[in-house]
Amino acid sequence: MSALLQHVASVNGVPLYAPDEALDDEALRQRACTELLRQAAIDAGLLAADDPPPQRGATSEPASEAIEALLARALRLPEPDEAACRRHFDAHAARWRQGDRARVRHVLFAVTPGVDVRRLRERAEHLLLQVRCRRDGMGDPFPAAAAEWSNCPSGADGGHLGWLRPEDVAPEFARELFAGTEIGVLPRLVHSRFGLHVVEVLQRETGAAPDFEAVRGAVALSLKQQTFVGALRQYLQLLAGAARVEGVVLDSADTPLVQ
Repeated sequence: MSALLQHVASVNGVPLYAPDEALDDEALRQRACTELLRQAAIDAGLLAADDPPPQRGATSEPASEAIEALLARALRLPEPDEAACRRHFDAHAARWRQGDRARVRHVLFAVTPGVDVRRLRERAEHLLLQVRCRRDGMGDPFPAAAAEWSNCPSGADGGHLGWLRPEDVAPEFARELFAGTEIGVLPRLVHSRFGLHVVEVLQRETGAAPDFEAVRGAVALSLKQQTFVGALRQYLQLLAGAARVEGVVLDSADTPLVQ
């Protein structure tokens, strides 16, 4: 997104960033969605009209509570029935396996206050291309890349994280790492709360699939969360259609506010 678009990014005149902040498109969309909900909570009488706008993306405690109350009122979600849960379980069987492990190394490009996120992403994508396109006979570039670029202590050990289970890492990292069966450098950057990761899977071990009854509660929760995300997206589209949103495109938001 251009500097000009970031300069005017706002929702009904409320700016979405501080003058010294540099946000990528997804962070800007997240803030726009939060501001749409905060203003909707004010309109619904759930939040005082003088509630301060978020500072660097952080809403006030009353605003967070009001947004939660607003969504509970606006999004009425049915409980998934037995048949729906079984279909979801069968369609996503790999998700419920227990004991999956992967031996991993990575290069972390940490997102820290004041960092130029766009340039950071460009460096990470350039390194991803380099390590994926290494030529036979040219040696292994990953250890040197990790030592030079990684903001993780593992960089001193070639980026090695050892054997990881889904519960060992942040949920968003686990979703990317265990969603497929790839061996080698993953073809995309992995996003986490810590930053951008170039990830290589060196080895995988597949766990055992449990019976449906053993994970029925988790399946129902996952299905309800999926329904919530779809309903939230539709609600945000309605709010955006009635608001003056400038400098940010919301149509491409994947799962706003739900990571």
